[in-house]
Amino acid sequence: MTLLDETIRTPRGTRRFRAYTGKHLDELTARAGLGAEERLAARAVATVLPFRTNAYVVEELIDWSAAPEDPIYRLVFPQPDMLPAADVAHLAGLIRRGASGAELQAAATGVRMRLNPHPAGQLELNVPRVGEAPISGVQHKYPETVLFFPKQGQTCHAYCTYCFRWAQFIGEPDLKFASDDVTALVAYLRAHPEVTSVLLTGGDPMIMGEAVLRRYLEPLLAVEQLESVRIGTKSLAYWPQRFLTDPDADDTLRLFEQVVTAGKNLAFQAHFTHPREMEPGLVANAVRRILDTGAVIRTQAPLIRTVNDDPAVWSSMWRRQHVMGMVPYYMFVERDTGPRDYFAVPLARAHEIFRDAYADVSGLCRTVRGPSMSATPGKVCVDGVAEVAGRKVFVLHLIQARDPGLVGRPFFAEYDPEAVWLTDLRPAFADRFPYQAA
Repeated sequence: MTLLDETIRTPRGTRRFRAYTGKHLDELTARAGLGAEERLAARAVATVLPFRTNAYVVEELIDWSAAPEDPIYRLVFPQPDMLPAADVAHLAGLIRRGASGAELQAAATGVRMRLNPHPAGQLELNVPRVGEAPISGVQHKYPETVLFFPKQGQTCHAYCTYCFRWAQFIGEPDLKFASDDVTALVAYLRAHPEVTSVLLTGGDPMIMGEAVLRRYLEPLLAVEQLESVRIGTKSLAYWPQRFLTDPDADDTLRLFEQVVTAGKNLAFQAHFTHPREMEPGLVANAVRRILDTGAVIRTQAPLIRTVNDDPAVWSSMWRRQHVMGMVPYYMFVERDTGPRDYFAVPLARAHEIFRDAYADVSGLCRTVRGPSMSATPGKVCVDGVAEVAGRKVFVLHLIQARDPGLVGRPFFAEYDPEAVWLTDLRPAFADRFPYQAA
């Protein structure tokens, strides 16, 4: 008998999902020991960047005795210094004097527009078109992979403070990718036989109930060229009950089995940012149930200053994931959007962290790649720092690229200990990078 043959009953006292939003922020930050002015500054930041968490994260993952320095607290709660001090002071002043919602919203929007809400050419380069009309809720950056943003999946069980898709959550339609037209998606796939993989992303598709998720997944099973269906999700970390005790948990897992039975690889792209997210026993149970459907769970996360910028954190996380049956997949570099200046780690230090963590795990964990920048030309991996012809340089290659001919070709950049993103780098031994036009 598999786990899917048994319904896991909700234990007595198990909490149902309860979300906390901005209206709870003052109370929760007081619990972290913040004074009145610090709490006001956190509320000011939350007018610009989205805040949402839930009772499971608050009660099971955060060590309140260590807050506000606790890494999980920093992962989900806005920090007063995440934005420029002048912006925070202005927004806090508006809140203090009881400014109208319209005035506060206008000021917050002005700050947002300086935070590069859609990096890496997402609007200009990634959205496919039929004639002159863009296809809503679809991105197609790499030939074999299409991203789809299901309309009902554009929120999360909790928001990460570093999230590069923060613009999905702030209620401004012009900044949001979303579609409920799966028929248009299927038509696009059939018109593009080079596409072999679809990634449902957001937000978090696992915020959707089974009946809604089914409406998006089932039509994909009839697209013969598709080899894999991916689901990008943080639900295993922020609400593992989704696969255990939620009312439709068993139906959701049967849907996963249906995808696998149809001959598609179901790849669960699970986001774990810190080892503590895997400590509750619920997580191991949820992972086991997902794996029993035939799905594969691959893990990924960005390198975040003050949260996981320590090799021991990453090696511990990868080892634990391997023991649980998951496959370490990516260490990302924090993208050039939102409060990037607050969270970014210099590329030289990022490589040191990756190298030291990688050296501390067995070969079975070394499926992981990174540190990788999801930049405009593709996924650029920092392979290391070397001395070549008497010059200290970064050695890099493209793991994925808009131009598939560039994948896997090494190239060099001048060493810069302060560089945090691809655009900070200058070519070495050439007048341009391989992906730049002559």
